[in-house]
Amino acid sequence: MWADSNRVEVPKQLGELTDIDTAAEVAPDTLGVPQRQVDRVWRSVEHLYRSGTQPFISLGVWRNGQCLMKRSIGHVRGAAPSDREAPVLGNTETPVCLFSASKAVTAAMIHALAEQGAIDLDAPVSDYVPEFGQRGKQGVTVSQLLAHRAGIPRVPMRRPDPAILFDWDAAVTMLCRARPVHSGGKQVAYHAITGGYILGEIARRATGRELPELLDSTLRTPLGLRHFTYGMADEDAHLLAKDAFTGRKPPWPVGLIAKRALGIEFEKVPTISTDPRFLQSVIPAGNLCATADEVCRFYAMLLAGGQWAGKQVMRPETVARLIRPLGGKQLDRTLMMPVRFSEGMLLGEQPVGLYGRNSQRCFGHLGFINILCWADPDRQLAVSLLTSGKPAVTAHLVQLGRVVAALGKIPPV
Repeated sequence: MWADSNRVEVPKQLGELTDIDTAAEVAPDTLGVPQRQVDRVWRSVEHLYRSGTQPFISLGVWRNGQCLMKRSIGHVRGAAPSDREAPVLGNTETPVCLFSASKAVTAAMIHALAEQGAIDLDAPVSDYVPEFGQRGKQGVTVSQLLAHRAGIPRVPMRRPDPAILFDWDAAVTMLCRARPVHSGGKQVAYHAITGGYILGEIARRATGRELPELLDSTLRTPLGLRHFTYGMADEDAHLLAKDAFTGRKPPWPVGLIAKRALGIEFEKVPTISTDPRFLQSVIPAGNLCATADEVCRFYAMLLAGGQWAGKQVMRPETVARLIRPLGGKQLDRTLMMPVRFSEGMLLGEQPVGLYGRNSQRCFGHLGFINILCWADPDRQLAVSLLTSGKPAVTAHLVQLGRVVAALGKIPPV
């Protein structure tokens, strides 16, 4: 078992570890938010940091298309118990790997390509990747793949080799040959990594262009973002917050579920995300890197019906389809909990869900348990809570829930 000492040392005073972009933040009262509620949200983030599970936390909150909070706390590297580097402070411009929160962005890119006529979401995957249509997968549609209903939730290897993540062609070939664990497109089973490769291959073959270029043209450039792409360029890799496993080894069944979804033990994931090959690869479901503020701009654009800075980045009807539930709540056969998905988004719930109470209209995504990015149409909030610590089930989950609850106390528009 991992010792309790597998935590970040937290000083009594957090001021020297904190960065607040006061030039970017708009006065709360102009957005209909009392200052005390902003203070409550930030105190909840400080409490999360004091759990000792997060070397770095970055929070972005936008309201009505304007920046309400742009703040960070902690170190980019050198603070985790396993890290032997000298401590380096992070700031609000520090990019973080989004892990599975990347899926929402990749899905939006696919929907944007559908808007352009390059992809038909209701067509079989095999129309674009013919070799996928074998062993019972002939009828799987792009829409079902986006909604985790394609039947390929796991890496189909008896002893998964993480190196497969860095070999695009090998990963696609393996998944095309895989036998689905269920067929018919009705059963939800979270595709932690697998679905992204096939979605990416669809986009590549439909357009003849590579995914970073497609992401640039559909989202990154129209939104005016610096990072917000798969992996990190070598010259920028030092800017990325370094991931670290903290806390105790996951108990059963959390460890079992994680290994089934990811193909490796939960506590070993940070050793992959800090591998230089990971940052040099394109992993559509898991290695988009961005700042919290950049993610907020993405969700603020969706809340505005696809508009950004006077430009129509995506049509309103495209956004509406992206966030529309595909079926009702169903027991996910990977996560073993009831969930609702759209064609790419993890949706909120009533009376309480991932994004807090009465969050049934919220949409966004979770990233490796400790990252939360979402939009709240009722409050007109775009939220991005990015973290570099990767604990499993510890008391920090209570503090994480309190951050979400504090944001939920911001009044509706």
